[in-house]
Amino acid sequence: MIERGIVAQKIKEFQIQEYVRNSLTRSGYSKTKLQRTPLGEKIIVHVSRPGLVVGRQGQNIRNLTRDLKENFDLENPQIEVSEVENIYLDSSIVAEMIALSLERFGSQRFKGIMHKTLENVLNAGARGVEIILSGKLPSARARSWRVYGGYLKKCGDVAVSGVREESRGKG
Repeated sequence: MIERGIVAQKIKEFQIQEYVRNSLTRSGYSKTKLQRTPLGEKIIVHVSRPGLVVGRQGQNIRNLTRDLKENFDLENPQIEVSEVENIYLDSSIVAEMIALSLERFGSQRFKGIMHKTLENVLNAGARGVEIILSGKLPSARARSWRVYGGYLKKCGDVAVSGVREESRGKG
């Protein structure tokens, strides 16, 4: 019976994270951490542009707090916004930047977007980076395009624990 409670709690945490991710579009969302405190739940949101999360006079963050309280039955959710120091070392922000660039400049310039992103990530201090784009980018046929640079481990403990991955589907 204890296991069911733990599983239900983890499912609720995952649903909260997905809701926060979907509600904070174009703000450079990275990750969400949930902490239980005696006063209520503390939700730490890591983003690259915290001003968009807070909004004018704190309006966006108040709306998000109200929605979390209503939808997920949280007693006293306290949202803390934390800024990501280096956006090029966070895989989810880089994936969002690539997706926004493809929307803005079109799919014909996808190789330039990939190479420019690769260069920016390596200049930010990453040891290695691999970018894979898949789909119907330049034509009607689907293909996968891969660009990599630096030092990449494909197997072993470093490949499991030292690598951050992010994938974006349609949408």
